[in-house]
Amino acid sequence: MNFQIELEKKVSEIETIIQSFLPKEEGFAATMAQAMNYSMRAGGKRLRPLFLMETCRLFQGEERLAAPFAAAIEMIHTHSLIHDDLPAIDNDDYRRGRLTTHKAFGEAMGILGGDALLNYAYETMFRAFDIAPGEEKVIRAMRLLASKTGIDGMLGGQSVDVENDGKPLDKDMLDYIYEHKTSALIEAAMMAGAVLAGAGEEQISLVEKAAGNIGLAFQIKDDILDVTSTEEELGKPVGSDEKNHKITYVTLFGTRQAAEKVEMLSREAIELLDSLEQKNEFLSLLVEYLIRRRK
Repeated sequence: MNFQIELEKKVSEIETIIQSFLPKEEGFAATMAQAMNYSMRAGGKRLRPLFLMETCRLFQGEERLAAPFAAAIEMIHTHSLIHDDLPAIDNDDYRRGRLTTHKAFGEAMGILGGDALLNYAYETMFRAFDIAPGEEKVIRAMRLLASKTGIDGMLGGQSVDVENDGKPLDKDMLDYIYEHKTSALIEAAMMAGAVLAGAGEEQISLVEKAAGNIGLAFQIKDDILDVTSTEEELGKPVGSDEKNHKITYVTLFGTRQAAEKVEMLSREAIELLDSLEQKNEFLSLLVEYLIRRRK
């Protein structure tokens, strides 16, 4: 398999799925729809929908049923980026190589557009019932995404991150932030893909553990790139962690130890996935790719 060609093909498929679910830019609320779509069309790695679709394929699930969830999870993720960039939090001007939403549309529309995108994600998930009315696995997948997004998941992690911004952190609290702010949504993506494909309880539990490792490794890699990459490569300012006085794995342990942690977590995730009877070569290669990325 030529991984890079396959990745580009699959990301293009994800873009088509996302585009098919975006709101229409019309009527009195057209500006809000424009702000939502501006953020969603800004590109990015599309990792969470990729993980969702590839885990669904791993268990031979119906891709048509997974598509609304793939679009929805990217909406949830993008909403979190819009709000992260706001002046009250990270105060960033650029994201994915272009002006952040609040810079392009104003702070008020940045707040409202992010709120609308989070709500629209759930509207999009509900469209899975058009394909499978009353299907229990659809209900379960929705419950998973709701739980992993809320106070016990991504938003809970973000709140602890914001509350402790600039304060000394130990490893336990940093792990809590990373496991909730970043890992939770990757867990949601992979678990929802498995649930929608009808995977068993043991398989779903194993997928959750692998996804937790992937999420933690991904966030630590971001810490490393913030001090080793360039603004051109990342599409956003580098050194923002230092600027915002953030404690990261790099500030706690140094670049080398942080990189070793990324390697260890990624290897464990691949071993967990390889232990499944079902196989998806691309999924394992995607985890490998995340270790080596420069953006």
